Amino acid sequence: MGAISNPRIGAEVLFAVILRPKLWLVAIRQLFRLAPARWWARRPFLPLPTRAYLAFRTQTQYGSGQTKVETKDVLSYLHWLRDFR
Repeated sequence: MGAISNPRIGAEVLFAVILRPKLWLVAIRQLFRLAPARWWARRPFLPLPTRAYLAFRTQTQYGSGQTKVETKDVLSYLHWLRDFR
């Protein structure tokens, strides 16, 4: 499973969001919405989505052959969320 559990992919996405201040609020909001209950009680003590959720979203987005989340797709999703509100 690649997904965003891969630290390199997570860093790429984080850096891309940092460069886009208009996405900061929506990215933080979405991060906490996807965080599992009592995330602060489990390592790594960050509000990160579960691996099962990321695997599900990766499979529905890319199918079974694709395991790497594309940064442009995450940015597109965040833009969509921002515009949807």
